[in-house]
Formats: sequence, structure tokens, C-alpha cells
Amino acid sequence: MTIASFQDFWDLVVDVWQHGVFGIHIADSLIALGIFLLFIMLRNLLTRFILSALKRAATRTKTDIDDQVLEVIRAPVRFIPIVMGIFFATSVLSVGEDVEAFFNHINRSLVTFTLFWTLHRIVSPIGGILMHSRGILTPAMVDWIIKSAKVAFILLGSAAILEIWGIAVAPIIAGLGLFGVAVALGAQDLFKNLISGLFVIGERRFHPGDWISVDGVVEGDVEEIGFRTTKIRRFDKAPVYVPNSKLSDNAVTNFQRMTYRRIKWIIGLEYRTTGDQLRRIRDGIEAYILESDDFAKPEMASTFVRIDAFSASSIDILLYCFTRTTKWGEWLEVKERLAFKIKDIVEEAGAGFAFPSRSLYVETMPDAAETFPQSANKADAAAQSLTATNEIVQKNS
Repeated sequence: MTIASFQDFWDLVVDVWQHGVFGIHIADSLIALGIFLLFIMLRNLLTRFILSALKRAATRTKTDIDDQVLEVIRAPVRFIPIVMGIFFATSVLSVGEDVEAFFNHINRSLVTFTLFWTLHRIVSPIGGILMHSRGILTPAMVDWIIKSAKVAFILLGSAAILEIWGIAVAPIIAGLGLFGVAVALGAQDLFKNLISGLFVIGERRFHPGDWISVDGVVEGDVEEIGFRTTKIRRFDKAPVYVPNSKLSDNAVTNFQRMTYRRIKWIIGLEYRTTGDQLRRIRDGIEAYILESDDFAKPEMASTFVRIDAFSASSIDILLYCFTRTTKWGEWLEVKERLAFKIKDIVEEAGAGFAFPSRSLYVETMPDAAETFPQSANKADAAAQSLTATNEIVQKNS
């Protein structure tokens, strides 16, 4: 048995120093770590320098789009020093071909990730340019284009990174195509809603912010048109997520696009109202509508104030007109003023409003009912009166 010498120990130390970390020289590892930490410390300085240079260039333009682009790429720009640090750190390491290829794939993947991340974030401000083409594209269509572009950049970036690592994307897509056929059979409603959403946006039935009513489904303000559902906020502030197929298959009323808003009333007057009173009431209501700026003129919208029918308990006047405002609150105020005015006109004419009533005509009167002496007990008197009434009814029948 031999006793190890100090030289053997030193040789072990040297060997560990040269091949201590995955076969990489420890000195090289420390240098690489130092380079990476240096870029981390200089991260804020480099980011400020790059962004300041880009900002100076943006100030020379008249548009605000470049300013918005600078704001959204701040995060990717701050990530660039990290990518640079990893690249220069790995470049100083003396490694084998396999490890070098591994480091090369990492660096390529980080650069690819940064590029597609930047493109993904730039889509939103660039989409603002499309907002100016309102004659061609609606805000909902622009929103869909932005979302589709973001998804496309995510898929392209993922495919590019997979290709870097030697993973063929084409066979995966082919396999997904066969898998997609099977999924499509079980996800028909999903694709139906997606296609319906495209039709809704293409036909421009409504836009976010419009007040709509879907027959038998919901009524409220449109907040967002999504790929599968549309978010509608009811007037009680409850959100309703309606499948797009419901919006394409059912009748949709878009109140936001009303030119004027209608008022249709049937005003019932008592039968004792004379002809002169009817004319005064009709002419007074008509004059108020024609003179008020709250209502659309007859040449703009149909306006009628006419004696319409002799109903069972009233003489009916048809009031049919349109208000200039389409806002619900203002429309209610106009209706209220009109109601007060009609009441004043009817009262000034000496007439009254009718209410449902029924007249009973008796051809023959029965024999006079027998009178009963006053009872101290009112309950007994009421019972006796009721008994007498029943006897009269039996005689008549």
C-alpha cells in the first residue's frame, strides 16, 4: 500500500480546477459568470442608452405610433442585455462540440424568442393605424386582426424555436391535422360560434358600445366581441356572455342606430266628451308636438294625432310621433313633459280620461225590499241586509 504524497493532492486540485464543472475549466466558468454578471449590472444603463436613442429618433416624427411602440418594447429591450450576457459568457468557454452546439441552440433560441416577443408586443400599437381606416375596418374587425396576429407570432416563434432544436414542425402539423378532424367533430359548436362571429363583424351588425336587443336572449350594451362569445352588459350591470351563433341566428335590434325614437300612445277619453272638446284636445296635442323642438317634424318622421276608435269604455286618440333624441334618459324626460302637457290640455278642455268600466242596466225592478228595524248590533244589521239581497236575486232569477 502506497501513501499519497502532497504532489498527488496538488495534481487532484489541478484536475478539478481544469475539469471541475461539466468538464469546463473553473477559471473559464468564473470568467463566464463574471461576464454575465457584468451585463446584468449594466442592464439598466444599456436599456436607458438604447431607449434614449430610439426616443430621440421618435421625436422627429409627427405620429404618436412610434411613441407607443417604444413603450411596449421596453420589456424586450431590457431582456436584450441578458441575452448578450449569456452569449458572451458561453463564447469564452472551451467545451466540446456537443456542448458548444447546445450553447449555440440556447443563444439562437433566446434571440428568436426576443424577436418574436417584440413583434407580439408591437402588434397592438401598429393596430392603432388600422383604427383610422373606419370606412373599411370596424373596431371589432381591427380587434380580431390584432388578436389573430398575436396568436400567429406565438405559433411562428414556437415553430422557429422547435426547428432550432432539430424538431421537425411539418410532421407535427400533419399529425395535428388528423387530430384536428377528430376534434372538429366534437367541437362543432366552437367552430360554429367562431364563423358566426366573423359574420357578425363582417356584416357590422353592431359595435362595442352599442345598445342592442337579441330576441329572447338579452338586451344591453355590447362590451366585447370575442372569438366564441360576445360580452353584453345588461342594464342591471350583470355581464352576459352570448354565443356568437345566437347573435347570427336570432333577430338583433340595434337601438344605437335609431334616427329618432318613437312614442306611440292610445289616449282614452270619457264618452261624455263632446265633439268640440275632442277637437280642442286633438289640436292642442298636435300643436304642442309640432312647435316643440323635442320632436321630429312630419317631413322627417311620421306624426299623427287622430281620433282613432270608439272602444268599450273610451274614445281613443292615437298619438304617434318621434323624438329627436334616442338616448333613453332624455327620451323619458321628453315623454314626461308630453304627459304633463296632455293632462293640462284635457283638463283645460273640461274633459276627463276614461278608465275601464262596465254599466249594468235593469229592465224591471223587483218588489220593494222589506225594511228591517235598526239593530244595535251593526254586524246583525249587515247580515240581515245581505240575506234580503240574496232573496231579491233569487226572485229575479
